[in-house]
Amino acid sequence: MNFFEVAKLPPLANVESVSILKALITASRALGELRGEIKKIPNSQILIDTIALQEAKDSNEVENIVTTDDELYQASIDENHISQAAKEAQSYAKALKTGFHIIKDKGLLTTNDIKKIQEIVSPNHPVRKVPGTVLKNPKTQEVVYTPPQNHLEIVKLLENLEMYINDASFHEVDALIKMPIIHYQFESIHPFYDGNGRTGRILNMLYLVHQKLLDIPVLYLSSYIIKNKSDYYRLLQEVRTQNKWEAWIIWMLKGVKITAQDTIVVVNNIKLLMDDYKHKIRANHKFYSHDLINTIFKHPYTKIEFIEKELGVHRNTAATYLNALANDENHFLKKVKIGKCNYFINDRLLQILKNR
Repeated sequence: MNFFEVAKLPPLANVESVSILKALITASRALGELRGEIKKIPNSQILIDTIALQEAKDSNEVENIVTTDDELYQASIDENHISQAAKEAQSYAKALKTGFHIIKDKGLLTTNDIKKIQEIVSPNHPVRKVPGTVLKNPKTQEVVYTPPQNHLEIVKLLENLEMYINDASFHEVDALIKMPIIHYQFESIHPFYDGNGRTGRILNMLYLVHQKLLDIPVLYLSSYIIKNKSDYYRLLQEVRTQNKWEAWIIWMLKGVKITAQDTIVVVNNIKLLMDDYKHKIRANHKFYSHDLINTIFKHPYTKIEFIEKELGVHRNTAATYLNALANDENHFLKKVKIGKCNYFINDRLLQILKNR
């Protein structure tokens, strides 16, 4: 049997067991520490622009859409050199940022907002109206789950999910417990023809921002899911078939804790590298400025146009700055020529992001 009725939220099961509450304490502590560490980076846009691309890469990899780091960052500055996989990662990062701005502007996350995010992640795949969508085991091609098929039922379930996301009184439990419940529900509704997994992972982080557990969306669970992919799908399915909410919620809370701890290391390493660059560039080059540092950390692959625009300098001046940083004995940047264009790579920053 592979058809399971998706019940409306909130779930009837006990989602505040002793084991869940213990996992909640450690996850909340790690998330709070991450929020504090992020504040040490003066310009949070640096983290959004860099870590978001890595999350996009990992989230696509969950769906077996694989791209390299070099493809990813080169595509971010040159649309002439972009693979399909890198293009999809760029779309994911754009959807994440769009969702973040929606949350900041509205303080809500509605079904229409989710549709806007989905349209960026996977264009031309609206809410399902035609029956036939099933989820299969990728190895055996056996149908393991048949999501709701009726369009009106899907719409009603999304309306219920919208209320659950935005109305705290609808289910008075900790937001960190609600996040895996929301993720399960969205993936089980499976409302779109394509892109449900990627959109669902974006919603995880947007919900944490929505609940003010994070100021910016930089806690990304995709790498945790990749490393534990079989557990992810198994536990989702066991909620459907056996109502095993506890194991699923604890697994997700463990992912929050581990990912927060890993992200703290990344954020601290970026801050240390920024401090090192600030000190040495200021000592050796008269053109040092905060905007210069911010630009070469926002864009691991930098080009002359970025410096020209963000520092408000002439193109020749921008080129002089970048060449000086590349030729410096500290090798702040690595100059490479691809096609007719010169790029300046912050290689040490890339290594931090790659090894996170």
